[in-house]
Amino acid sequence: MTLEQFTRDEGQVARQYQYDECAVLAVDFGASETEASVDLVDDTVIVVVDDEQYEFDLPDGAGDAHMFMKNGVLTVELEGDL
Repeated sequence: MTLEQFTRDEGQVARQYQYDECAVLAVDFGASETEASVDLVDDTVIVVVDDEQYEFDLPDGAGDAHMFMKNGVLTVELEGDL
């Protein structure tokens, strides 16, 4: 599932920011969703919130990915040519 499909189907608000040497993806799951986990398997980001699991693929050309979740907002920092 791409980020666009993920947010359209699930109703999350997502943004992608492009900088000179990296890109940042931000997905807002809501401030009440502070107990979530995030993992990366191959090129797929997997987020578990309560009993729900969400997955989306990283963009083509993404290099190293650094992920963290704070106040219900998932942030994925990507290096590489996107």
